[in-house]
Amino acid sequence: MRTILVTGAAGFIGSNFVRMLLQRGESFKLVAFDKLTYAGNLANLSDLLSDQRLVFVKGDICDVKQVEAVCRQHGVGEIVHFAAESHVDRSIISSGPFIQTNVVGTQVLLDAARAIGMQKFLQVSTDEVYGTLQEDRPDLKFTEETPLAPNSPYSASKAAGDCLVRSYYHTFGMPVLTTRCSNNYGPYHFPEKLIPLFVTNLMEGKKVPLYGDGMNVRDWLYVEDHCDAIWTVLNKGRLGEVYNIGGNNEITNRIITETILSQMNKPWDQFVQYVKDRPGHDRRYAIDASKIKRELGWEPQHRFSDAIRTTIQWYAQNELWWRAVKSGEYLKYYETQYAGR
Repeated sequence: MRTILVTGAAGFIGSNFVRMLLQRGESFKLVAFDKLTYAGNLANLSDLLSDQRLVFVKGDICDVKQVEAVCRQHGVGEIVHFAAESHVDRSIISSGPFIQTNVVGTQVLLDAARAIGMQKFLQVSTDEVYGTLQEDRPDLKFTEETPLAPNSPYSASKAAGDCLVRSYYHTFGMPVLTTRCSNNYGPYHFPEKLIPLFVTNLMEGKKVPLYGDGMNVRDWLYVEDHCDAIWTVLNKGRLGEVYNIGGNNEITNRIITETILSQMNKPWDQFVQYVKDRPGHDRRYAIDASKIKRELGWEPQHRFSDAIRTTIQWYAQNELWWRAVKSGEYLKYYETQYAGR
């Protein structure tokens, strides 16, 4: 039977990927591997754990013996590597965990995959490795040939991981693939990121912290579209290649804020608090996803106007989930990040 190890499976995108595959009724075995750090939440998978196609293993991708043992025990033939420290603001506070997870963890997984003769290894990366684009050049977008130019410790650690994956293909002939996505949003998104933070703050009657002038531009990708693209690349992608995944939704943070406020019937002047911009904040991201469409036939299926409404409704219907997340250590981080700004 086809067996896939999904690292970071209890995180935002990883859990949505597992959920999508199980709901589609695909014939395989999934080994959900997660360390359950602050952003890895077993509640994201709780309703799926009774499915006989899914096995959950609490583990650390930096532990080579454990990774190899799990792969051999379950007969893993493919790895989809989501596990990552992913929040830019946290990487500015402390970059060490990002280097350990995103660089060392990726190297450990690659070595384990090579040792057991893995059939495929897919690295899930980010468009942030490309750096920033000019605001006055809307014609410019990130392609797979855009040079890597990371501007934060987070994006630098992801770029390093991507380079390791590339090197194992060229040095050892490993069957690897890399995807680079734009900003995701949707259910189970940890509420330190912009959309879930703003939605849940407003549900609590709190203000939303908008960085700088709010004119930073991101390409927003609904998580279900991203997961479908990853599955497409895993099954159809050319080994050794990079595939950009975008949502065709370039939107400023200000417009995102206006949209959420409008959907939730909250006035701007009462609920928006401008805060000092973070250091090295990239001004604009934009993805050229023509390669994945041309070669593999994939393109996003969700319109932002519809999917943002669905996302807000999900948080309204799952208040117990996000209130449990926004407690304890998260509150300490929130105070550290936004106090005095």
